Amino acid sequence: MITWQVAADGPLLRLDTRLSSALVHPDRISELLADLGNIQVAVPVLVVVLVHVGRRGRATGTHRWWLPPLAAAVLMALVPAIVVPLKELIARGGTPAVPPGTGYYPSGHTATAMIAYGSATLVLLPWLRTSYARRGAVIACALLVACVSFGLVRRGYHWPLDVVASWCLGTVLLTSLRLFLSRSSRRTSSGTPSSSSGPS
Repeated sequence: MITWQVAADGPLLRLDTRLSSALVHPDRISELLADLGNIQVAVPVLVVVLVHVGRRGRATGTHRWWLPPLAAAVLMALVPAIVVPLKELIARGGTPAVPPGTGYYPSGHTATAMIAYGSATLVLLPWLRTSYARRGAVIACALLVACVSFGLVRRGYHWPLDVVASWCLGTVLLTSLRLFLSRSSRRTSSGTPSSSSGPS
C-alpha cells in the first residue's frame, strides 16, 4: 500500500510531507544516529556476531552449526538485491534537506540496520542463558533500529514513509529467518543424527 501511494502520488504522500516538515531538524546527533545504519557500521557488527555464534556452535559440536550464520549472511546479501531495484523503479525524490536526486524509497539504511542488527539478535538468542539477557538483546536491537530511523528522518535523509516501508520489508525478512531457524532447530532436536553420532 505504501509503495502504491508513493508511486501514484497518493494522499498519504501529503501527510508524509507534513510529518517530515515537522520532524526535520538537521544536527550532529541525528547524523550520528543515521550513521548507525551505514553498511560500514551495521554489517561488521553482524559479522562479529556470526563468527562468534559459528565458533561456539562448532566448539560444542552443534549439528549444522554453520546454518544459522549462513542463513543470516544470505539474508543480509538479499537486502541490496531487493532495495536497489525498488529505488530504481520508484525513483522517489529526497526531502528539501538533501541534494536533488531520486532513489530515496525505500530507505536502504533502515533496511540494513533492521537486517544486520535483527539477524545478529536472532542467531545470538539461543546462546544467551537467561531470559534477561535475551530480552536485553531484543531491546538493544529495537533501540538501534529506532535510533537509525529517527536519525534518518530528523536529519532529512529520508521521508518518514521511506523508513516505514523498510520496516515492513525488514519485518517480512526477519520473520522468514526466524521461521527458518526455528524449523531447522526442530528438525535437529527431533532426532536428526549429528555428525559425531553417526546414523541412528
